[in-house]
Amino acid sequence: MVCFSFNEMNAKKTLIGLGLGQIISLLSTFLSFAASEVTRKGINAPTTQSFMGYLSLAIVYGGIMLYRRPGIKVKWYHCLLLAFVDVEGNFLVVKAYQYTSLTSVMLLDCWAIPCVMVLTWVFLKTKYRMMKISGVVICFLGVVMVVFSDVHAGDRAGGSNPVKGDLLVLAGTTLSAACDVGEEFFVKNGDMIELLAFLGTFGTIVAAVQISILERGVLKEIHWSTETILLYLGVALALFLLYSLVAVLIQTNGATMFNLSYLTSDMWAVLIRTFGYHEKVDWLYFLAFATTAIGLIIYSMKEKDEEEQRMFLDEEDGESLRTRLIVAST
Repeated sequence: MVCFSFNEMNAKKTLIGLGLGQIISLLSTFLSFAASEVTRKGINAPTTQSFMGYLSLAIVYGGIMLYRRPGIKVKWYHCLLLAFVDVEGNFLVVKAYQYTSLTSVMLLDCWAIPCVMVLTWVFLKTKYRMMKISGVVICFLGVVMVVFSDVHAGDRAGGSNPVKGDLLVLAGTTLSAACDVGEEFFVKNGDMIELLAFLGTFGTIVAAVQISILERGVLKEIHWSTETILLYLGVALALFLLYSLVAVLIQTNGATMFNLSYLTSDMWAVLIRTFGYHEKVDWLYFLAFATTAIGLIIYSMKEKDEEEQRMFLDEEDGESLRTRLIVAST
């Protein structure tokens, strides 16, 4: 039986992870509202929005990297592949909203979490004990409550092609999961500034090529009013902050924690609609938010047996070191 205690938590790391996760979730919520506003204006150019974010990363972190002039720690073609996967993952998920319902996207977007857990277990050798698995399950229960709430409220719009939309969501979330795991590897084994600089630079290039192929005609028809320009600048700033904070969260708490925190973005959207726009929502939303928050806290807790095992290994290493020193001195 696994025992645990709140006293066993690394309080600082836990609070930073939970706090950063919810800031990221709020930024994601803002981006969702911004994307809806762009769509309402009749602009169908999802890659163009991502382009502004990648460009801001390239300018800021690329400038910092050039100023520091560090030795390059990662292979440039690895970062190019990571950027390509990230751009296409974002594009596929946004594209899916044209074909399937919001409820389906919310449910299938959770597919990223088991993908991340499997990929980190296989490639990064991350071990998930019962406590973390329990936290993930509780988070999923919170999301299921949101889905049932939508159904209870009458959100049954199926979209023009639900099967195609669902497949796009699954493909996009799988790519996003792979990108998150790759980013976790790079930030834990390299330099975070370097990663963000390369991700921004190559993301800008990939997005620019895709825009020239798929969205060039749409951009010619856009009426660039002051409101539209400010909206795109706001999206660029939000994406810059999002990617910057995601890198910090993944470095300190891992890709799984990031994806679990991301689940609350839809719930923040509900709260904004409730208190900002005075819309009525089902009571299950609030229960779902609380359930997901509890799941995040449980996932962040350290298990007693894991801590004891680490202490035992540290003592064992220390004893081995003392033995080697005694032998060397004699």
